[in-house]
Amino acid sequence: MPHHGRVTTSTRRSLLGAGLAGGAGLLVGCSPAGETTPAPAPSGSPSTAAATGMPAPEDLAIPDFDPDDWASVRAQFPLDTGLAQFAAFVLSPHTAQVTAAIAHHRARLDHDTDTALHDGYLLEDAVRRAAASYAGGTLDQIALTDSTTMGIAVMYGGLDLRPGDEILSTTHDFFSTEEALRLVERRTGAVVRRVSLYDDPAAATVDQLTTRLLDAIGPTTRVVAVTWVHSSTGVRLPIAAYGAAIADLNRQRDPADRVRFCVDGVHGFGAVDTDLPELGCDYLATGTHKWLFGPRGTGIVWGRDWEPLTELIPTFSGPSGGARLSPGGYHDFEHRWALAEAFAFHERIGRDRVVARTVEQATALKAGLTGIDGITLVTPADPQVSAGIVCVDVRDMLPANAVQELRAAGIVASATPYQRSYLRFGPSIVTSPDEVRAAVGAVAALV
Repeated sequence: MPHHGRVTTSTRRSLLGAGLAGGAGLLVGCSPAGETTPAPAPSGSPSTAAATGMPAPEDLAIPDFDPDDWASVRAQFPLDTGLAQFAAFVLSPHTAQVTAAIAHHRARLDHDTDTALHDGYLLEDAVRRAAASYAGGTLDQIALTDSTTMGIAVMYGGLDLRPGDEILSTTHDFFSTEEALRLVERRTGAVVRRVSLYDDPAAATVDQLTTRLLDAIGPTTRVVAVTWVHSSTGVRLPIAAYGAAIADLNRQRDPADRVRFCVDGVHGFGAVDTDLPELGCDYLATGTHKWLFGPRGTGIVWGRDWEPLTELIPTFSGPSGGARLSPGGYHDFEHRWALAEAFAFHERIGRDRVVARTVEQATALKAGLTGIDGITLVTPADPQVSAGIVCVDVRDMLPANAVQELRAAGIVASATPYQRSYLRFGPSIVTSPDEVRAAVGAVAALV
């Protein structure tokens, strides 16, 4: 079973060290006083530093913090404390732990690229294992990518579709999904059909969201392509309900006619407390540089069974499982290898506590904004159909202008990048209840 509670030093060493050999071990210890100390080298490992003078893997010292203290958690981010950072989820700042790992891997690459690259194959396994520990499933179900967009391309571009096969999507997806499906349509002759899942996002319900999608699945539907949490409105889809219904449907179909269920999961991953296998989807693509606050330029695809997918880009990672679907080429390896530290950071706090902190603040923000004259809440108040994103409409004000005025008041928000744009907030572990109250007051002052 995946571990989602606090991680002890020994558990964390096992998480990061499993699958590594020789110079690839990312093992670190913390003194009782909170001082960072390098852990001893793995048993039987030669001292890379002694042999080459380069930074040894066992010399990676990860800063300690108090996972029970939200102020200590917040202090791991170098964000400007004079601003309430409600847009940090768009492209994550790095924690002190991730920054230390990046610097370590970069120093090794700079000093002896050949040795570092050799060790990197094992480090990728450590990252995939850390992802599986955090999100559920197994190491082989994880492919590594550079972003959600790359993962979406891996997911949809690798499907084997025939002319006339239907891809059922929605009117609520981001540009990356729309373009990926357009390219699949052009290449294979499959046909994309889109359905609207709600008219008023604030009034969306689980029943409505479920009925509209499932009723739209037809006899030629071979792919269902949805987005877990809509960055345009903050609506969260009932993915597990979809997955269960599609599984029932597939049991009545011939293997060649079964529906593949694919999810853009980026704004649910790290903001919803669930294991990915429990969602019932076949594939889920997500960046890990948003709500997980992982290294910029990193992402994963989770796959229940990789056999139906053909890789688009030759892999450097291995011939089977998620390694086969990890696009090859040279990446920002120091960022990719440091992703294990982002998973370890969240596991040490507890995934459930991180999500509860996000939902608590999002719920308070929605409650505070409700009833302000001139402010219309766009995101559902119900946490069952929302996550961390909170969108509002400000009467007689462009969202981009509202963003600028709020920044002047010390509140960092964003505007949704869609044809219909809204003012958007992302409460998270880098914000606080006091900052939520300040945001409510600042928004009220706009009208």
